Amino acid sequence: MSKKHIICLLVSSIIACLNAQEPPTIYANYTDTPIVLDGKMDEDVWTKAKESNSFWQYFPTDSILAKYSTSIKIVYDDDNLYVGMKAEGVDSNFVVSSLKRDFFGPSTDNVSVVFDTFKDRINAYTFGASPYGVQREALVSEGGSTRNSFNPTWDVKWYAESTINDNHYKVEMSIPFSSIKFPEGSKSWRFQAYRFNLQSNELSTWARVDQSQILVNLGFFGTLEFEKPLKKSKTPLYVIPYINGLAYKDFELNQNNKSFAYGGDAKIAIGNGMNLDVTVNPDFSNVEVDDIIANLTRFEISLPEKRQFFIDNNDLFGGYGSFRDAIPFFSRRIGIAKDSAGNTIQNKIIGGVRLSGKLDQDWRLGFLSIQNQEDLQNQIASNNNTMLTLQRRIFSRSQIGVFAINRQAFKEYDFLSEEDKFNTVVGFDSNLVSPDNTWSSNIYMHKSYQPGDNKGNLSSRIRVQYNTREWRIFSDAVFVDRDFRSDLGFIPRNGIVKQGSSVGRTYYPKTGKINSHNLRVFNFMWFSQELNYKKTDHNIWSFYEIEFKNQSKLELQSRKQYVFLIDAFDPTNSEDGIPIPGDKGYNFTEWGVSYESNVSKPISIINEFTYGSFFNGKRLSYSGTGLMRIQPRFLLTLQWDFNRVVLPNPYPTANIVLVSPKVEYTFSKKLFWSTLIQFSNQMDNLGINSRLQWRFAPLSDLFLVYNDNYYTHGTIQPNFRSINLKLTYWLNL
Repeated sequence: MSKKHIICLLVSSIIACLNAQEPPTIYANYTDTPIVLDGKMDEDVWTKAKESNSFWQYFPTDSILAKYSTSIKIVYDDDNLYVGMKAEGVDSNFVVSSLKRDFFGPSTDNVSVVFDTFKDRINAYTFGASPYGVQREALVSEGGSTRNSFNPTWDVKWYAESTINDNHYKVEMSIPFSSIKFPEGSKSWRFQAYRFNLQSNELSTWARVDQSQILVNLGFFGTLEFEKPLKKSKTPLYVIPYINGLAYKDFELNQNNKSFAYGGDAKIAIGNGMNLDVTVNPDFSNVEVDDIIANLTRFEISLPEKRQFFIDNNDLFGGYGSFRDAIPFFSRRIGIAKDSAGNTIQNKIIGGVRLSGKLDQDWRLGFLSIQNQEDLQNQIASNNNTMLTLQRRIFSRSQIGVFAINRQAFKEYDFLSEEDKFNTVVGFDSNLVSPDNTWSSNIYMHKSYQPGDNKGNLSSRIRVQYNTREWRIFSDAVFVDRDFRSDLGFIPRNGIVKQGSSVGRTYYPKTGKINSHNLRVFNFMWFSQELNYKKTDHNIWSFYEIEFKNQSKLELQSRKQYVFLIDAFDPTNSEDGIPIPGDKGYNFTEWGVSYESNVSKPISIINEFTYGSFFNGKRLSYSGTGLMRIQPRFLLTLQWDFNRVVLPNPYPTANIVLVSPKVEYTFSKKLFWSTLIQFSNQMDNLGINSRLQWRFAPLSDLFLVYNDNYYTHGTIQPNFRSINLKLTYWLNL
């Protein structure tokens, strides 16, 4: 960087600091001139458009302007919003990890824009693109206050093109107004833009965001002003039919079969804020398989939702309760069931409807009803799964909500017990957040009903959090009654009172290679209702994390744990294990170290070692992820998890191994191939999933999916094998 450049940067930083408290504004010009989306931005309309180019660093610091300029121009017509961005860099060698849509943001140079169209500071849309014009989009919920608030699995029709030049790249986006929701006659939206500049190891935002906050926190937005009010959005009808041919062999039953299925979804816009989604005979065979997780706990582990029908406005349905303790609605429950032997199997969905979105700036409404098919062979009843929810925004960034959930058998069955005929849950949640996100709280009260059981059955929580640049403190208390039940929820354990608290302090050195380092201590206790509120678990976690300016991280941790086993438990969770005695308390301590290198590099790695006592024995754990990238087409990922559990006689020693390599190759922005192999000796399973995807038109795909599954106990034996060809097409009617 030249001396002149440094002086200009210092002067501009000082000027910007003087005006730092005032949120920025960007102006969008109206045009009736057609724009050719080619990434060049050479039309007259772009020349006349007003430019905004003052981006703030978010990393490594958050108090100066970005070293390399990023400029934005926005124009619009009656149908589309156009965003033009120019991102300057060192040279033309930008980092692009993949040509596949919905790439991992921190691993790729990219620019993104975020629109809070209702100005509610709670929900927003994100659109981003790489120097190669590869697109990614996401929904932001819960004010963007946590990493779970960012949902990149959302999919919608929009367009982007780019060009790469000697020391910069340009991106043009075209976002149809029909693809997003906003109030009719809008004169302004709340707006943010951000950039991952991996060349200079810099993250920057258009409106300044403190490092203590999540990058897309909706409390730190500026304003997008339109030259004239927006018209009512068109109310398109989208129909997405599919056809799917499947051939499979079940080696255990010695059966070969073929099937042909068809169905689809429809999306109907209702006004400028609501969507009606309809699904008939849905098929999820093209959805990426779940990652296998080595589970050494006594409790079920939740897995993320990847099915598109359940993604849009998912926070409206799944945002109630406590993520770790009691979620009343967990969409992954729909489409699975227990057979007569207690095994979890897939259960076919016949169809369903979902009405969701904004009634106005302050009110949100959600209604979901899904019908699953009966399976008499496995003694599974046909159930209707319904949820109704209403949310109200209060103050600037807070909301309250009420809901009702019902799962009910469609008819009488001989095998269905009285208590399983229906399950109803009603509840109230409040989320209060200060304008700058310094203070937040969550309070809820939920109650369940089932045949012959209407008393008590409560789940409740109160949580308060304080979050500043230096300090992060929270305290919460959770109660889940032993008889509280939500058939459509995720509840790891019932009959508990949980008390948790944490305090953390972050330091920011002014010089050196360390960007920040922090110390956090967590204290959690669980008390059993069944044992007259005796303490059954006590965890004290301590973490010391160092984040370097090259985006690598080093973490040291200790964990002191007390567990009172009510029942006998096998710490290895393996088929050949011997349970250790219940009605007994165990104290154990583990120490660990982890290191994460810069994920934007061609080769990166995440390693974690832990060692210490474990129940009545010892445990050594080594897990991690390695990535090798040949940009922009090839990516090799290797995940591993090794646990050696050594227990005293007569309990056997166990080596628990999980290995999962994945190969991805993007032939172009429209043709992708990936193969995932997962081996787990804990689950006695070797699985292979290979997917070829051709996106021949916007949101229209041809999938070829091959699955192969083997038993690995003793000798490798085939279990199940399938291949299916699926075609989906997005029709605008």
